[in-house]
Amino acid sequence: MTTAPQPADSPQPLWSPGPDRIARAQVTRFHTWAAQKHGAPAPVPGDPVASYAALHRWSVEQLEPFWQAVCEWCDVRFTAPYERVLADRTMPGAQWFPGATLNYAEHALRAAEDPARADEPALLHLDETHDDPRTVTWAELRRQVGSLAAELRRLGVRPGDRVSGYLPNVPQAVVALLATAAVGGVWTSCAPDFGARSVLDRFQQVEPVVLFAVDGYHYGGKRHERTDVVTELRAELPTVRAVVHIPLLGTPAPEGALAWDDLTSKAAEPVFEQVPFAHPLWVLYSSGTTGLPKAIVQSQGGILLEHLKQLTLHCDLGPGDRFFWYTSTGWMMWNFLVSGLLAGSTVVLYDGSPGHPDTAAQWRVAERTRATLLGTSAAYVMACRKADVHPGRDFDLSTVRCVATTGSPLPPDGFRWIHDRVAEDMWIASVSGGTDVCSCFAGAVPTLPVYIGELQAPCLGTDLQAWDTHGRPMTDEVGELVVTNPMPSMPVTFWNDPDGARYRESYFEMFPGVWRHGDWITLTSRGSVVIHGRSDSTLNRQGVRMGSADIYEAVERLPEIRESLVIGVEQPDGGYWMPLFVHLAPGAVLDEALLDVIKRTIREQLSPRHVPDEVIEVPGIPHTLTGKRIEVPVKRLLQGTPLEKAVNPGSVDDVALLDFYEQLARERG
Repeated sequence: MTTAPQPADSPQPLWSPGPDRIARAQVTRFHTWAAQKHGAPAPVPGDPVASYAALHRWSVEQLEPFWQAVCEWCDVRFTAPYERVLADRTMPGAQWFPGATLNYAEHALRAAEDPARADEPALLHLDETHDDPRTVTWAELRRQVGSLAAELRRLGVRPGDRVSGYLPNVPQAVVALLATAAVGGVWTSCAPDFGARSVLDRFQQVEPVVLFAVDGYHYGGKRHERTDVVTELRAELPTVRAVVHIPLLGTPAPEGALAWDDLTSKAAEPVFEQVPFAHPLWVLYSSGTTGLPKAIVQSQGGILLEHLKQLTLHCDLGPGDRFFWYTSTGWMMWNFLVSGLLAGSTVVLYDGSPGHPDTAAQWRVAERTRATLLGTSAAYVMACRKADVHPGRDFDLSTVRCVATTGSPLPPDGFRWIHDRVAEDMWIASVSGGTDVCSCFAGAVPTLPVYIGELQAPCLGTDLQAWDTHGRPMTDEVGELVVTNPMPSMPVTFWNDPDGARYRESYFEMFPGVWRHGDWITLTSRGSVVIHGRSDSTLNRQGVRMGSADIYEAVERLPEIRESLVIGVEQPDGGYWMPLFVHLAPGAVLDEALLDVIKRTIREQLSPRHVPDEVIEVPGIPHTLTGKRIEVPVKRLLQGTPLEKAVNPGSVDDVALLDFYEQLARERG
């Protein structure tokens, strides 16, 4: 590929797609077609960087032609036509496709209508107890969804009713979601490693009428029974009219529960309720570390369009692809993974520990399923690096053409490790978005180069900018991540937020009418994006701001550091205390030599101002249930807030770890 000459000091790409790959990419073909049919600017011959920049600019300046083009390109089926694409662009409250009706599940099962594809795999499922993936064909998936949707209607489930799942990442969860969407119900799920209180904090808000639940699951080589938790859920969810028992551990259905097989055994064509574009599809939840989780409602039409755009144009997925992302049903990435069906791709479901029987588990899944896109977390990549895993040497990953990461920024060493240890000719897609939109703001573009430590570009249709505190856009400087035009998958509402106050406070308080996400980012003059971490836990030393992710990236390169947590604490006397907490690797000792290495690393690689005031060894780093480091609640504990007010215990993976920080605050007075 050819690009304009660069200054000698410009960074060089770690990877660039070849001409054939660029020509084959769906986004390339979409661009040419949209220029002919919808007024998009013509591609720039021989310059994919300039071509994408022009296409992106058109996609955010001309929202209506762009999203109309996505609908036509992806063959969205509207059973009632829309009056216009975007009737009101005010945020919050943008009105997309008024008058239109459709159904998400109908689109997810379209491949089953093709006789040539009916017997191909729609789902491949692995867990810790089976070496060979189990297949659910497109025809079988469609039949099970049809059978279960008919039973849900028989149970009285009507459009708008909530249906909940306490389920791991198994085919039954996909069938239940699609059947719920088919009848116009609203799906919501939690993973079975969530305790009863955490589940109730979520499900009690939305008052489900049906509960799908497992008797237990396997994780880390162990059997985890959940019968007692399900009993408690049934007792504390008075709106539930039916419980469906899924016997992953082989136990019989408890009294009063329905058996999964009885509800999915009939030969039935699915009947798809045609619902308005803005009709709720599912409820996702924020981590809820400082209170009840936000119950985020996204629409059938908004998710359908946003995911079709992401999966086809950005992830370059289509029929013949196998889409694997390591996730649980309690994380938005599970919903995103299921949407791989929209692109006609085979979805790979793995139910188990990411590190069982060893750290290489996810690479082994990719090999066994012949995955073409492997999605994981930045934390997993760095764990593989520390464990000296060699995926490219030890596994046949010849089908994998993209390794994608999310959950936190992928450090530069993670990029280098994938390039060196997985494959040199590997498209590395670090992506960033949020549960709030169930999508990406920036990330994968198959036609663009990959620079170390950077996301390739803002996504199409996403008017992503970095703003200073006065609302001025910046390039090559750190600013607040904002989105200045609506996206179809932005929440239609929060549950139990009738006047929209909590919704507005969450995203629109700092810059009215503009979505502020709460991340620090840099938009580079090359068009790429750097994520620096959460802006609400920014480190501000003597007026110089830095994201915590930059500290983690530098410190966790050291072999002695398993994980770290850095907090900036404003003190009552106007001072500023910045401790760095470190969880050491086995055998490591926090002696003067290691302290010196840590401080020197930060001073030389980042900034002398951001050398921590103290380095403190801790027994572990607390995370949310979806694996993100807990920074703001720890900051509140260190400022003297009592534990019960600083954090919702049910949102933390190991709440006992927080006792250390509360005790430290007491000792410091």
